[in-house]
Amino acid sequence: MHKFCCFCFFFFLYLFSSTTIASFDDYTAFVYVGCSQSKRIVESPYNTNVESLFASLANAAAISSYESFTCTAASAANPAYGLFQCRTDLAVAYCASCVRSAIDQLSSLCPGATGAAVQLKGCLIRYADDAFLGKLETNLLFKKCGAPASDASSASLLGMRDAAFDDLSSGGGSYRVGAAGRVRALALCVGDLTGKQCGDCVAAALAELKDACGVSDGGDAYLGKCYASYWSDGAYALGQSRGKRPYDGLWWSDLFLLCFAHLVTLIFA
Repeated sequence: MHKFCCFCFFFFLYLFSSTTIASFDDYTAFVYVGCSQSKRIVESPYNTNVESLFASLANAAAISSYESFTCTAASAANPAYGLFQCRTDLAVAYCASCVRSAIDQLSSLCPGATGAAVQLKGCLIRYADDAFLGKLETNLLFKKCGAPASDASSASLLGMRDAAFDDLSSGGGSYRVGAAGRVRALALCVGDLTGKQCGDCVAAALAELKDACGVSDGGDAYLGKCYASYWSDGAYALGQSRGKRPYDGLWWSDLFLLCFAHLVTLIFA
């Protein structure tokens, strides 16, 4: 009994750590980067505005999942426009960490670029010398598809995928989720878009996924101002595995209930 209680104790610790840390352990994973060919002049007012912009983005990420700035501290004639967008299901602390990581990566991936964008799993950072804020952009920047579904399950997978996509199309807000059967889907728009612009961007992202991924068991499509993803049980999405059964087929929930029942028995025995 004591050995079992020890197992329960460590199981609770592991379950807690796996749900609070492992769920977001890849939020700084690299997705794509885009850099302008032109370079900033180090001693220029624009470069000073960009540095000020980076500081503002990093500070704002500690209290919000989205913010945009137009920095003119050094010169109003050379403004630096920029924004960050975190996944809105990401805790503020993780958002801040993701934004700091993205800014650090920009320094090495796009050193001195006049404008650039870097997408990590959990956040997007973008800046430029042109006023891109509030403008809809549906150009495809990055796409990735999962493994092809088997012939036997492809028809049902497509039906569930399309139903989950319908949830995204009909949903409101910048963060949208959908589900049908064993398929899950999500979409996220950058916060500078209006509701209609977000809907148009999500529609374009879903069209890209349907065209590129076919009967794949998952996929990601990143556009200029939004992205959409879907996955099925057993596939990976946002770095998280689905449908696995550890401990010889026992679900984590089965183990949790088993431990809880034994603990209750000990308390009231």
